Amino acid sequence: MSVILETTKGDLTVDLFIKERPKTCLNFLKLCKMKRYNFNRFHHVERNFLCQTGDPTGTGRGGESIFGLLYGQQAKYYEAEQVPVLKHTKPGLLSMVNVGDNMLGSQFFITLGDNLDFLDKEHCVFGEVVEGHDALLNINEAICDENHIPYQDIRITHTVILDDPFPDPPGLEIPIHSPEPTKEMLDSGRIAADEDINDMEGKTAEEIEELIAEKEAKARATILEMVGDLPSVDAAPPENVLFVCKLNPVTTDDDLMIIFSRFGKIVNCEIIRDRQTMNSLQYAFIEFDNPKSCEDAYFKMDNVLIDDRRIHVDFSQSVSRLQWKGKGRGVEFVGGKAFDPNKEDYKVKDQPKREQSKRISSDDHPKRYGPQQRQRDFQPRDQYRGGREHREGRDGRDRREHREDRDGRDRREHREDRDRRDHREDRDRREHREDRDRREHRTDRSDIDNRGRRGGERDHREDRYNHDHREERHNRDHRHQSDRRERDHRERRRSPDRSHKQEDVSAQKRIRRSSSPKNSHRTK
Repeated sequence: MSVILETTKGDLTVDLFIKERPKTCLNFLKLCKMKRYNFNRFHHVERNFLCQTGDPTGTGRGGESIFGLLYGQQAKYYEAEQVPVLKHTKPGLLSMVNVGDNMLGSQFFITLGDNLDFLDKEHCVFGEVVEGHDALLNINEAICDENHIPYQDIRITHTVILDDPFPDPPGLEIPIHSPEPTKEMLDSGRIAADEDINDMEGKTAEEIEELIAEKEAKARATILEMVGDLPSVDAAPPENVLFVCKLNPVTTDDDLMIIFSRFGKIVNCEIIRDRQTMNSLQYAFIEFDNPKSCEDAYFKMDNVLIDDRRIHVDFSQSVSRLQWKGKGRGVEFVGGKAFDPNKEDYKVKDQPKREQSKRISSDDHPKRYGPQQRQRDFQPRDQYRGGREHREGRDGRDRREHREDRDGRDRREHREDRDRRDHREDRDRREHREDRDRREHRTDRSDIDNRGRRGGERDHREDRYNHDHREERHNRDHRHQSDRRERDHRERRRSPDRSHKQEDVSAQKRIRRSSSPKNSHRTK
């Protein structure tokens, strides 16, 4: 039970819920058979919500059911079927429009979004699109006015019934050919469906370039809104804020305040700094009291030399001070007011605390960040000395760390090579030991086999060897003692102290002999 709806954006193949909605499907199929939907336009298209059609008048207030065609105006509408409950849960669902008091006619809509639960109790779902979702996307992308009416007509050109399980009611006259559309039906006051739209016709080259640039900017803004970088497509940065970049790190807020104040009154001047180190990020925002002063500063200060740096100036593209109120509610300027030339209340007065933490006026900046800033002495080259010393120290530290890393890497490689060599040596020694053990094992086995035959001979050789060894050791000890006595005798003979001692000993012996009683008797 399918129907093909041929539209100016493509063909849609629809499957009908015959079992759940028999009366509604009968109404829809017989209206298609009577060619009542031919040349009906989609008079209401709301992006990502729904697209509505089925009204021959194209106003959204016409149309009648098949029962009204058969039985008159008293049966123009019929009561909707509510059981079972079918919900609007996904894109591509067909649903009859409730005209009031739960009554249905010929108008229906196709869902273009997900989870449209608030439509469940009011309208009646009776089918879904199974093929032609690309045509549905083309309808969804249609450009519409504030009343959600497409600028270019989107129409149902023809309907084709693939299967009709319901018999025709009595009195139903089916036309042989499709009826021609009336002049009132085609004259909608919009661009015709088959008309070729050329935006570039009758425009100069400059206007064409401007139109192309505007379309590209609109597309980029749409992408930024989709990813969350813009609160809204129509959000625009303030026109009285100037963006300055390529600043010297030593440039302060007061310097920019003095330099740019000649173009007009400055509401806020802020150099963006790192939150932890409080070092300048070399760009700033300058807010003037009116767009004219901002424009004058833009034309005069671009590529100007400030503190030995050529700065770049452009209009700010930041939307950080714009707050999105929600879908359909617009954008609010947070932290200040948009410029009004008839008033003098442009200054930031009741600024929230979170915005004060982001943007600090130039008068309060020296009090808050004065201790972190280096004092400037305005000498020719001394102001850069600290920066050079800092860079030289940093470069030297980087070189030392690089050398340490390289030395550590070399030591690790040397240690790994040494470990590999030790491993190879241990393996070679282990293999050599295993080979030696195998050879000894084979020798021991051969010795065991010949032990009985050579046992006596081996014992005799061992005894003879032990005897020869003892004799040799005894002779060696005897020779050693003789050599030592001879060496001691030669040393005593060479030593003068030893000869004197021997003479003294000889003299003492003679004295003792002469003083003995025996010798004294001889003397008497």
